[in-house]
This record gives sequence, C-alpha cells and structure tokens, in this order.
Amino acid sequence: MELITKRPRGTEDKLPKDIYKWHTIEKIAGDVAQCYGCKEIRTPTFEHTELFQRGVGDTTDVVQKEMYTFNDKKGRSITLKPEGTAGAVRAAIENGLLNDALPLKTYYFTRCFRYEAPQSGRLREFNQFGVEVFGTYSPASDAEVISIAYDVIERLGVENISLEINSIGCPKCRAEYHKALKEYYSQFKDQLCGTCLERLERNPMRLLDCKSEICKSFKKDAPLITDYLCEDCDKHFTEVKERLDLLGIKYTVNPLIVRGLDYYTNTVFEFISNDIGSQGAVCAGGRYNGLVEEVGGNATAGLGFAMGLERMIMVMENQNKDFMPDKKCDLYIASFDDESNKYAMKLVKQLRDYGFWAECDVTGRSFKAQMKYANKINATYCMVIGGEEMASSQAKLKRMSDGEETPVKLDDSFVQRLNTLIMEIV
Repeated sequence: MELITKRPRGTEDKLPKDIYKWHTIEKIAGDVAQCYGCKEIRTPTFEHTELFQRGVGDTTDVVQKEMYTFNDKKGRSITLKPEGTAGAVRAAIENGLLNDALPLKTYYFTRCFRYEAPQSGRLREFNQFGVEVFGTYSPASDAEVISIAYDVIERLGVENISLEINSIGCPKCRAEYHKALKEYYSQFKDQLCGTCLERLERNPMRLLDCKSEICKSFKKDAPLITDYLCEDCDKHFTEVKERLDLLGIKYTVNPLIVRGLDYYTNTVFEFISNDIGSQGAVCAGGRYNGLVEEVGGNATAGLGFAMGLERMIMVMENQNKDFMPDKKCDLYIASFDDESNKYAMKLVKQLRDYGFWAECDVTGRSFKAQMKYANKINATYCMVIGGEEMASSQAKLKRMSDGEETPVKLDDSFVQRLNTLIMEIV
C-alpha cells in the first residue's frame, strides 16, 4: 500500500522517541520565565495579514518574501504567523491586558511559519519559546529580559554560546544614521541586489541584514549606528551594559546587529552558537517601544525575545548535553486468562489514579507475548497475575533490569510499596 502523501518540505514530525527533548526545554524555559514573574499567553496560529505588514514591517524579508498568506472564504487576507511578538501585542491590546498592573510579563511556546529555503536549523514550520514584556522603558528591564534567556541557556547546560548586543537607537537618531547609510551605499548602487536598491530609499538599515554575499561584503566598512546615537539612547545603552555587568552576564557589543524586523528600537541582542553552522543565532530579541502604538494601542514600551527550539535541541545534541529522561512504564502486569486480565486491569486503573504509568494487556496477547512486550516498552517492573495471586492477594514485583523479585500484598499498601521501589531506582 502506497502512502497518499509525505510531509511538506521544510516541516518535521516530532516523534515519540524524541519528544522528551522538547519536554526538557519547555519545562526549563517555562520554569525560568515563571521565576521572573512571566505568565503564559497563547495566541492564534493565524492572524489578519495587516498585523504583520504594519507590525513586522513591509520592507523586511519576512513580509516581502516569507509569509504564508491566503484569502479565507470571505476574501479576508490571513497569514500564518511568522513570529510571535506581533500576535502577543495584538492580544495584549485587544484583551485590555495593558490596563492592568504594569509591567505585564508574558511567555509562550508557539509554532511559526516562514517560506524560506529549508536547511539545517531552518525550517518552514518551526517552534519558538518567547518572552514579551510591556510597560517599562527602564534599561533595567532590558537587562532582566536578557537575563531570562541567559538563565534558560545556563540551566540547559549549553556551552560556547556568546551574547552580542547593540543599540539601534530611536527614530530621532536613526534618521541621521539613515542619511549616513544612504551616502555610503550610494557608491555601490550598480552592485547592490535589487532588493537592497529598493531598501536604500525606503529603509537603509535593512541593507545591513542582506544575505547576498556581494551586499554583505560592503557591510564591514559601513557607518556604525553607535556613532549616531542621541544622548538619551546612548545613556540607555550604557545603563543596559552596566546592569548586565552587575548581573555577571558577559557580552560583546556588535554595532552591526540590526535584527530582521522593523519594530525594534534601542537595545537588540543575539545569543550565538558556534556549534550549528551558519544558523548560529539560537535566541534573539530587543526593545520595540513603538510597536504597541503601531498596532493600535496607546504608546507603551515593549521588549522581548524568541528562542528557536529546533536550533537549541541541535546545539544540545551536538554538545552531548543531557535531556530529562524519557518517562518509562513503571509496571507491566501480565495475566494468564480473561479473569486474571480483568483483575490486572483494576490494579492498573488504581495505579494510574496515583500517577503511575501502568500497563496490562488490551490486545489478547498470549502470556509469552505479553512478557516480550513488557521488555520492548522497557518497563521498570513486571508483575504476573494468575489464579494463585488473585486468591492470596499477593504477587511478586520483578525488576526487569536484573530479575530481582519483591513480594507485595495486593491491598492498600501496594501503591506505596511500588512507589518506594521506583524511588529507590530513581
């Protein structure tokens, strides 16, 4: 029989044998975010297209080339979200969250979609852990948000990841910087790619983010934004660095970081790994003080980051880092006939009510086949139930790793006894 279709290019199946890796990152990231007072938010997989056109920016590669956009049955333009920030901002405004106590701190796990050439570490459907904070202009909050990402990486045990930071200023100082960029890049007009020729007039900072090898070669001598920061932006950036120093978070200032989305202002940052090739950024973010107003809310400061989960798993695998152990079957109860199987099923239900992973036969397997299955699913313990065990309300727990047997009574103490034995192994 031939499979009807295969998974679309640029997507992955997250299989049961690997899902414990995802659980590891999700558990640690969520725990860290909650330690900082962040609360989880979940937003739709698709939004009205104008949210990303206005929020992300129509001069970005994301909007111009990479969005999955379609018309619904009533002709409305809908887009699968290419990133998590714009949806979180829309949700905060629409649901009145910005009217509550500020700062509002949120985190999320979400799927994003971008149509780009699939390669290692870059998929068309990918997963992100994100943090978004609203309602504070203080440089202390910049350092705190960076610290959340730093702590997640630290608790995952990942090594060889460097933090690079920059300030891309505010609209006031960026206007002067744009003039300098236009003047510099104008001398290369006949060599720039078509996209960069358009960007030169509309948004010259995007030239620094071009992937074309020719355009990238001009970047090394381009003017630096840090030389054009206004007094307020320069002071803000200085205080961010002071706070990072205070927290013991090492960083490098990279004046060429501009980020690929138009909503960023002031602080931007990237956590870079050297273990996954050219797709080295495993986490990136920054401040977006104008985005809430651009989407339709009152002027409210915002900042955050997104961490690519596929890339983080790649880094951990390449560094042979430990993931949380995959959950194993605590006990498999084998039976000889229909009566003993019913008895086993009642015991299994009792154990499951207490949170154990317990199994018994539900397929009509022979006793021998049941024992093979217990081995195949790597059960920690196995117990055999027959007429004798039912009559005496006693049985033996067999530890599958070495065959050691422990007599147990099948009464109220059974659950506690199994728990003690499991804990001894752990």
